[in-house]
Amino acid sequence: MSNRPRVAILFGGRSTEHAISCVSAGSVLAAIDRDAYDVVPIGISADGRWVLAPDDPDALTIRDRTLPAVDPTGTALALPGDPTAKGLVVLDAGDVPEELGSVDVVFPLLHGAYGEDGTVQGLLELAGVPYVGSGVFASAVAMDKHHMKQLLKAADLPVPDYVVVRRGQSVPVDVRALGLPVFVKPARGGSSIGITKVTRLGDLDTALAQAHRHDPKVLVEQAATGREIECGVLAGVGGPEASVPAEIRVTGGQDFYDFEAKYLADGTEFDIPPDIPDDVIERIRSMAVRAFEALDCEGLARVDFFVDGETILVNEVNTMPGFTPASMFPRMWAATGVSYSELVSRLLEDALRRGTGLR
Repeated sequence: MSNRPRVAILFGGRSTEHAISCVSAGSVLAAIDRDAYDVVPIGISADGRWVLAPDDPDALTIRDRTLPAVDPTGTALALPGDPTAKGLVVLDAGDVPEELGSVDVVFPLLHGAYGEDGTVQGLLELAGVPYVGSGVFASAVAMDKHHMKQLLKAADLPVPDYVVVRRGQSVPVDVRALGLPVFVKPARGGSSIGITKVTRLGDLDTALAQAHRHDPKVLVEQAATGREIECGVLAGVGGPEASVPAEIRVTGGQDFYDFEAKYLADGTEFDIPPDIPDDVIERIRSMAVRAFEALDCEGLARVDFFVDGETILVNEVNTMPGFTPASMFPRMWAATGVSYSELVSRLLEDALRRGTGLR
């Protein structure tokens, strides 16, 4: 038996970001230090089945615009919510479950609902297995853009104005006060899936219907002017640290930084660091740490901003940002002096040191 910590790379999931989670996992599988860790890849199929997945990073890439997915026919697994076990079990039909082995730490590379929203974090807390990233509360509140913005505002961090519209609810009259354009987005979505930019009030109902396909709770948000800036945050022994920020410039003809621009097109450019005054960069980094602390985040987060001159608005906080080759979080930390493989190791070390339970 190896004395190395055993890492379960958990990916896929039931959300609309299933494919992006797979790509993130492929990148981590390729970069993780195999001399320091034993690795077991675990995929969650689109219908929620946990399976033992091949340790093959190349199978988890986007090829010719074809998105990867977890094969649901693999060996079925389960993680019992039992802190005395800390092990995976194989679930073969008709047989007594067979122990696969203990797990020392989980890297839950899950984006969106049923993974990034506190649900898997709760299971791992019950099982007593340490994991990378924020706990139940921070994961849940950051996933819900409505409650996230409430906490950010309570911490005196400015956010764009917005209105919440639930499925079946009439559009509130105060939507008109937001002005045009507005962005209509699922409250608990990611990767820009289900988001529509609305420039005419007559198109609002169609945009709401599109967003409600992904979430019964939708935000109609004031379109913020200015530049899109992102900043990574990592937990450290001495407190959270902010990366060098990055500016995202959409140059491929898309109206905004949508799914196409993020993952499928070549028309997006990045400036790390952005061409803005040094004092504004330092304000962004400071606000990123404040947002991380306001939501009680742990491990890592990516904080997104709109910057217009001296005006800085916090757009959102992502507690499990993308780890794909195109993702900004690892790019920003690379520019800050932390390589991709070092980033993975640092996150795993933090999770093992932090453990589970109240802290």
